[in-house]
Amino acid sequence: MNSLSLNNLLTAVYDPLEPIFIKSGGEIASPGDPGVTGIIPPIAPGNFGSKAFRKEFDLRFAYVGGAMVAGISSTAMVEALAEAGLLGIFGASGLRPEAVEDAVARLKGSLGQRHFGSCLIHTPHDPAWEEKVTGIYLARGVSLVEASAFLQLSPSLVKYRVTGLRETPEGDIACPNRVMAKVSRLELAKRFFSPPPQKILDALLAKGEITRQEAELARFIPMAQDLTAEADSGGHTDFRPALSLWPSMLLLADELSRRFNYHQPLRVGAAGGLGTPSAFLVAQDLGCSYFVTGSVNQACVESGLSPAARALLAKASQTDVSPAPAADMFELGARVQVLKYGTLFAARSQRLADLYRQHGSIDEIPAAERESLEKKIFLKPLETVWEETEAFFRERDPAQLKKAENPKHKMALVFRWYLGQASRWAIQGIAERQTDWSVFTGPAIGAFNEWAQGSHYEDPANRKVAEIAMNLLYGLSVLKRFSLARDLGLVPDDLPLSPKPLPPEELMEYI
Repeated sequence: MNSLSLNNLLTAVYDPLEPIFIKSGGEIASPGDPGVTGIIPPIAPGNFGSKAFRKEFDLRFAYVGGAMVAGISSTAMVEALAEAGLLGIFGASGLRPEAVEDAVARLKGSLGQRHFGSCLIHTPHDPAWEEKVTGIYLARGVSLVEASAFLQLSPSLVKYRVTGLRETPEGDIACPNRVMAKVSRLELAKRFFSPPPQKILDALLAKGEITRQEAELARFIPMAQDLTAEADSGGHTDFRPALSLWPSMLLLADELSRRFNYHQPLRVGAAGGLGTPSAFLVAQDLGCSYFVTGSVNQACVESGLSPAARALLAKASQTDVSPAPAADMFELGARVQVLKYGTLFAARSQRLADLYRQHGSIDEIPAAERESLEKKIFLKPLETVWEETEAFFRERDPAQLKKAENPKHKMALVFRWYLGQASRWAIQGIAERQTDWSVFTGPAIGAFNEWAQGSHYEDPANRKVAEIAMNLLYGLSVLKRFSLARDLGLVPDDLPLSPKPLPPEELMEYI
């Protein structure tokens, strides 16, 4: 192919809604020209992922804006995604049940029949929160929850899933409550892809929390029809590489679909590292049913994160992230991934985790070390921190104060004060605590920033969550067509292509 023909082909690839007719020799032809030997079909951005997934949630695109803690994936973000034909998940974790109920009520009112989801995060340290929020979802008719950070299935989650199960006149099972599980380990995926545990069903039935019919029908459905395989992401993560995790989850879904003979095949979505069209292409070619983004959405204008924190995210590179202890499962040694650029939170929180591991109580911490903590991290005496912590749990979860009679647990609660406040300082944009901001994010934000450099989206003030989603899917369409052209031998094997984001007015021509 000569350079002119190659340039014409590459130009045509960028219009994914039009077919490309190819003559022998690789020249582009018109539809009626003689000698047409091949065609690169149109590939619309809405054609990717599972058609059944898009139909079930009435979506234009198999794209999910995943939940982010404490309302960072805000009601405004969920609304913007839904209005564009995408699926948004409200970030309920870390919020009081009353705030969750207010958010759900707003979304039910503003979105009408359009689908949305809300987060149900596993809280082994506070099971009452799970129970209350589950009750809100059931009472308010929230038909989808994103289940995250579950180490084992809880009664609250099982109750949510099986409530309302009924047999249809056609002999199918109607499941009004859907669970989208977010996991990064195969043993957890097996639990979600299997029917609800009989032991939990029996306990719920004995308490009168589910009916006998619901318990019996539960044996024929998976806990989660849709499972998001979460690779190297922000928040709770095992830092798993996507290229090994996603195929393993897909194989498991196929195996368990056949073993349990489910009416519908199990579906696997991809999450973690999805910051560029090239990453989307990998997930698509592996066979993932839907795409889940998180990190790239935090810097968008609809995010619940403060503008100052969003500006930091927009400057981050792929290496500007770091592991850190998780506030909600601190004692278990759970880890999250956070922003390193512009903040010292990762190093400071790890220092607290090391002290917790080394000592049995606050009183055992050497005097010089304690003084350093009070001056550089807490900015107040630890006695004052404990007084604030004690007042919080007296209202929120008095059982924690009983546990705090164990000095080791008391130390954990004091250290968790810092970890929890650090997220709030970032959300609120408390400038004097910027070095302590905790911002959950994975390397996808750095990859996105590199891709967006020089474009309309380099400035975080221009980042709109639905526009970015559609730009990523548009880029996926272009790359898919380019891949077909390369497979046909029409372009050199080593010719790179990385479509940049389109300005909003141009993007709308292809969506």
